[in-house]
Amino acid sequence: MNNTIDILAFGAHADDVEIGMGASIAKWSSEGKSVVICDLTEAELSSNGTVENRKKEAYEAANMLGVKERVSLTIPDRGLYINNDHIQMIVEIIRTYKPSIIFAPYFEDRHPDHGNCAQLVKEAVFSAGIRKFTTGSLEAHKAKNLFYYMINGFHKPDFVIDITPFMEHKIASLHAYQSQFVQMDNGVKTPLTEGYIESVKARERMFGKEVGVPFAEGFKATKPLLLNMDVFGE
Repeated sequence: MNNTIDILAFGAHADDVEIGMGASIAKWSSEGKSVVICDLTEAELSSNGTVENRKKEAYEAANMLGVKERVSLTIPDRGLYINNDHIQMIVEIIRTYKPSIIFAPYFEDRHPDHGNCAQLVKEAVFSAGIRKFTTGSLEAHKAKNLFYYMINGFHKPDFVIDITPFMEHKIASLHAYQSQFVQMDNGVKTPLTEGYIESVKARERMFGKEVGVPFAEGFKATKPLLLNMDVFGE
């Protein structure tokens, strides 16, 4: 694959990316940016839903957001250990798609898989740029930036994206995961079935209020951002 993409977003499970940055993806896709999502696991240990059903939900959600492609590495759920095999798998994805910008979950999260995903992606982003770190015939690739989106909890963002026109796209993509966010008769209660989507919406409303817009998604950065405008926003 010789083509490069604009954005590569990693998640531990399908729905992670949508929770953290679904509206931003919809916004960038509408602007012509190419976006690929990579789920590290198939979430086979989820309390509700099956692997097959979650795959269908994931592709439906991705289509709603204008995602170019969605792939899964099928690393075992709850098995996102920091080892060379897993790092190499992620490096291969990075070198295959050659993204300009990479996103991963923020480290501080109640779910250990999300923090481990962040660490694995951080390691892989660094290794992907090392020429002598070999992955077959794939050439080294250095992404311009690595940013982190938030799944669970509320953290002070380093920057936010105004997602107001695309908030409904985000909510629709989350509703695609009925097995996760809707209490089914044969399912069990989880934090996701107890008003989770409303809490996500409230968080984005709070981020928006901080910058004077109805809704915004917050991100953490690994280095200072160089803005192409002055401090007056002009």
